[in-house]
Amino acid sequence: MPLETIQIETGDKPTATVIVLHGLGADGNDFVPFADELDLSAVGPVRYVFPHAPMMPVTINGGYVMRAWYDIVGADLAQREDEAGLRRSMAAVEALIDGERARGIAAQRIVLAGFSQGCAVTLLTGLRHRERLGGLAGMSGYLPLAAKTAAERSDANRDVPIFLAHGLHDPVVPHSRAAASRDALQALGYPVQWHEYPMEHSVCGPEVVALNRWLVDVLG
Repeated sequence: MPLETIQIETGDKPTATVIVLHGLGADGNDFVPFADELDLSAVGPVRYVFPHAPMMPVTINGGYVMRAWYDIVGADLAQREDEAGLRRSMAAVEALIDGERARGIAAQRIVLAGFSQGCAVTLLTGLRHRERLGGLAGMSGYLPLAAKTAAERSDANRDVPIFLAHGLHDPVVPHSRAAASRDALQALGYPVQWHEYPMEHSVCGPEVVALNRWLVDVLG
């Protein structure tokens, strides 16, 4: 089923799209404030797309049904990854990208962004997408299916700009896991802009400022 979305346009006839994927248990409303907090006037009218993940039981939360991009079996995010769930979400996000292309937005004017689970799906999808995207932004997340990235990544996005930000005290996605993801991406030749902040599993003001600057740069 197509993902339900919230869409906000900063002006008539948008020329760029930013798709923002929320974290586990949240929904698209979680990052709607970004449309007001970010100032992308320098790049022209922008369409923000905030999809809702599907409802599904999450093992680590006792099987409780919530919005999730994929199942999490245990605290060690690198073990027993829900590859099928990850790939289902990748296909759903690909459909969102295709929808923006059909509305006339060039692939290089589309940025994928995400928080936590949304970051994982952003990286999974963006690195494999068949057309060059404007950039990938990940907050408080990690690189999923890391061992398969080199074999599955697309030539079109071998040099896609990547923004990564993480909390030094994150108890959900350890800083060490995020740093390992950064290192893996850099080893594959991706231009990664890395930011870390004295916070837990959240987003902070300086991070939003840095993301704003990066978005203007990749979409300008």
